[in-house]
Amino acid sequence: MKEIINDIIKGISNFFSYPIFEGTKSTITAGTLLMIILCCIASFYVLKLIRRLMTSKLPLDDRLKFKGIFKFANYFIYLIIIIIVLSSSGVDLTVLLTASAALFVGLGFALQYLFQDIISGVLIIIDQSLHVGDIIEIEGKVGRVINIKLRTTRAITRDDKIIIIPNHKFLTDIIYNYTQNHRTTRETVTVGVAYGSDTRLVEKLLLDAVDVQKGVLKNPKPTVNFKNFGDSALIFDVNFFINDSFSDPRIKSAVRFTIDDLFRKHKVSIPFPQRDVHIFNK
Repeated sequence: MKEIINDIIKGISNFFSYPIFEGTKSTITAGTLLMIILCCIASFYVLKLIRRLMTSKLPLDDRLKFKGIFKFANYFIYLIIIIIVLSSSGVDLTVLLTASAALFVGLGFALQYLFQDIISGVLIIIDQSLHVGDIIEIEGKVGRVINIKLRTTRAITRDDKIIIIPNHKFLTDIIYNYTQNHRTTRETVTVGVAYGSDTRLVEKLLLDAVDVQKGVLKNPKPTVNFKNFGDSALIFDVNFFINDSFSDPRIKSAVRFTIDDLFRKHKVSIPFPQRDVHIFNK
């Protein structure tokens, strides 16, 4: 019985030591190849578990976006495993690593912005700081987010043009998100009236103008602020709330039309700057 066990152990040892590739300086055995396969299989299931833990609370669309990232991570880890196992088995990889070092450095510089965008996209998806449908302002442009990918985010502007935003912009630049907390935003229309106007009447007319405007919310209630005494006018702000800030310019324009109509009916004048020019003859 002991001899049978010894023969089995010897056979297994001979199998693992069987040379698959023989070079001048090193040999790759069946045991080395089996170790590489086992390590790759283990890394596959470990990464799969990590992906499930990281994406378990994310929406389905965002979970699908992570598949590409983890596939790339699998290939990268497979490469590292192969290098480590071959090196620990006595295979000399110095020539290979030296030859590929310059290539890796070049690729690193070429792909640094790509990786920066991808990492930023992963962070955006994980912390849910940006959602499809959010209204954002970037570099003076206002747009509605229509698609969030791992490398870029796409938004449509008010004039139906698409902005393609590299995701690292959301981490390095100041981005205004109008709808991060909720969909309701406060908007303001400013108007000046002539000195001597009935300020209480002006307040009433401004409230009437926004009260009849479609898209303006009844609650929270609109308010009027007597903002300042200007050079040639009394300055008023009428503040109101809407739940679609993407349509903000259209609603404000309609409110201004209504204000102009009401002011004309009630003889409230909107002044314009005037200058007196005095000519002296010498």
